[in-house]
Parts: sequence; structure tokens; C-alpha cells
Amino acid sequence: MQNLYVEVSSLDSRTLEKYALTEELMMEHAAIGIEQAIRNRFPLHACVLIVCGSGNNGADGLALARLLKGDYQVSVHLPLGARSPLCQLQYNRLTKLGLFPSELPSFAAVIVDALFGSGLSRPLDIEAQKIVESLNVLKGFKIACDIPSGLYAEGRLDTHTFKADLTVTMGALKRGMFSDAAKEVVGEIVVADLGIHRSHYEIPSSWHLLEKSDLHLPLRTVASAHKGTYGHLALVCGEKIGAAVIAGSAAHRFGTGLVTLISNENVHIPYDLMQSHSLPTTTTAIALGMGLGVEFCDKELSVLVENLYPLVLDADIFTHPMFLELLQRPNIVLTPHPKEFTQILRICGITEIDVQTLQNNRFKYVEQFCTQYPNAVLVLKGSNVIIGHKDEFFINPHGTVALAKGGSGDVLSGLIGALLSQGVDPLESALQGSLAHAIASQNFPKNNYALTPFDLIESITTL
Repeated sequence: MQNLYVEVSSLDSRTLEKYALTEELMMEHAAIGIEQAIRNRFPLHACVLIVCGSGNNGADGLALARLLKGDYQVSVHLPLGARSPLCQLQYNRLTKLGLFPSELPSFAAVIVDALFGSGLSRPLDIEAQKIVESLNVLKGFKIACDIPSGLYAEGRLDTHTFKADLTVTMGALKRGMFSDAAKEVVGEIVVADLGIHRSHYEIPSSWHLLEKSDLHLPLRTVASAHKGTYGHLALVCGEKIGAAVIAGSAAHRFGTGLVTLISNENVHIPYDLMQSHSLPTTTTAIALGMGLGVEFCDKELSVLVENLYPLVLDADIFTHPMFLELLQRPNIVLTPHPKEFTQILRICGITEIDVQTLQNNRFKYVEQFCTQYPNAVLVLKGSNVIIGHKDEFFINPHGTVALAKGGSGDVLSGLIGALLSQGVDPLESALQGSLAHAIASQNFPKNNYALTPFDLIESITTL
């Protein structure tokens, strides 16, 4: 698990003061970080184009050009001039080596974007847009210095944003690089140290990035255990039976000892799942909402939830009249997709926005909801899943486009429900269920368009 930061200028200032470093020394290490990335990937004498802005991000690029000159065919494009003192200093050093800015070439093996970085605070002007567009159409391996130009701190993209194959970010990970939209432009992400190790540069953060190594499977270690040892998930089977079957099958595969689908009528379900018309007395957790429809009347649903069992809530329950009441309970996990989350925000009286507004400000609205409803664990689905509880937030970046198919969300709810039923606390259930869900999609060996919910469930068995 790694820390994420909304901004790092305060970390830079702290580092300068606490460790007696200088901006120039930190800049040199930033340039070395990109230099190493290039040397590790490309042979000597490859053509490297470095496009520099007029500020300190541009200065990083000029320093990089100096480090590479002699071993690589380096060209520098400086369309906006050199304005900041460090940019002017690096420009002066570079010209003393006989390397002067030139026009954009028609080809480069490596294209480095050192235009704006994380300092971008206003929309790109027409000139900058044209520069970014020109870089995007060039063939070659594209590297962003710190953060792709056109990507804002909140994770929103400008109309023209540099599309990197690799982002070498400086000092620490920026939260904005892990929005859904950013996934299209950041490529692989590595962190360059700035003269001290990250453990000295960073401070505690309320935002975290989940890593594959954070996954802890519900492996069984008690030799004398029986099926009752591992809980009993009751899953409300509504109008769309398939959603409940998918969620129940996922839960069974993820360690739940027993899974019962609660239905009004007898329905055809897999033999390894049970069904009942009432809540089993051995229930340890409930999954509610997936495919619910209008199968149950309000009174029937009230009877099913007149207890304090942990709940995982999804889909149709978010617009049900009892939803606000359920939000007051302890031990609940919500798993909305973006459209459902806009409905939740409206129903809760937080704000009324459309999906695009939400997607441009995912971090902001997750924080607002978790502040107002501290009992709930929120799992906001998307390309990069955000999990929030009270004042602690996590991003799971490991999902793939293979999950963009009906039923994938039901699998996620089933995985989380499985862990809840086994006694895992709600936040940990959300983290582990989300990680298992995402990593299983990565492990699917066939074409990414072919993944079905049951392929995903099968992949869970080999994590």
C-alpha cells in the first residue's frame, strides 16, 4: 500500500527545510529519475525528444537533456521560452554543452513531456493545446515528466492531454493520476526520489493506493472447521434472478460456508446454493439489492433487515424508500456504479449532479459522502475503484476493461458479502473483495472482451 497526495508542493517545502536540500539538487534527482527510465529501456544513440515548458517542469526536462547528451541523440523543443529562474539556469547549462532548442522533429524513439507537470492550474491555451496534440500524433515511446500535461490535480483531463506510456512522477504519487479518466493517459507509473528516500519525503496521508501484495485471501487454517465455521450469507433474490445467482456463486467460491437465496417463489438455482422464503436463523450477513426489482414489498424487506447483520447493498436498494434508514446502521458496505452514486448523493441531500460531473470530481464527492455517513463503507465502482470509510480512502487501480460487462458488479457484491459473512470487518471486506475482483480480471487468459461473470468467479479460485 502506498500513500497518495492531493499536492506535493508542501512536501517539497518540508524537504527543503528539514533536510537542508535545495530546489536545484531536488531537480537534479528528478532528471536522473527520468534518465534512468530511458537508459533502462532504450539503447545508446536512440533519438530522444524533450519538450520543455517555461517553468520548473521544463527545467527538469532541460536538466534531463544535459544528462543524456553524448549518449543519445537529444533534441530539445522550448516553445514557451524559459521563465522561471531554475529553467533559465538549466537552459544556460545546456547551451554551454552546445545543445540549443529546435523545432519538433518528425520522428523520435522517445518523446518526453516536460511542459507543465503537476503545476497545471488553468486550462491549456490554444498554443499549448497544439503542442500537446503534435506530441500525441508523433510515433515513439512517450514519457511524462511528473504528470502528463493536461491532467489536473483532481484527475480531470483537459481537452488535449499528453498520452504517456510511462509517467515518472517526482517524490510521491499524486492522487489525480488515479482517476478513471487518468487511466487513459498515465501509462505505467514510477516514482523518482528527490535526493532522499520516499520514506523521508512522505508524511502520513488519508489516501492510499492498493497494491497486489495487499490481497489476503480467506484461506482456511483450522483443521477441525465445519461449514458453519465460515458463515452463512443470505442473499435476497429479487426480480432478476440471475444477479442473485451470480452474487451467490461468487460468495460460495470465496469461502462462505453456506449461501441461501431468499425468494418469494421457488426458482431454479445451482445445486450448491440453497433457497428459502425467510431469513435462515444461522445467517451471519445479508446481501441486498442486486436484481431486486419490485419482487418484495416494503414490509417483506423490512422483516428481512430487522436485525443487525452486516449488509452489502447494491443496485436497486439505493433508490428504495428504506435506503436512508439502512444508512444509519453499522456494518454496511455500498457498491454503487457512478450513475447509482449520483442517485445516492441526491437522495442523501448532498448534491444533485450528473454522471460526468461526478467523474470529473470522484475524490471530492466520495469524501463528502463518507464525512456525512461515517457508518458506511463506500465502494465506488469504476476503472479505478475508490473505497472510503470515515476519513480514510483507498484506490484500487488493478481492474481491467474485461470487467465492463453486466454481472461483474454482482460478483463484487458476492465477494464482499462472503467476507462479511465470515466475520471480516466491513472496510477490510471491501478492500479484499475489490482486490480479488480486479486481480482475477487481470488473470483471465483469454481475450478481454470474452470475460463472463462465471469466468471471473472461476478466476477467483486461482488467485
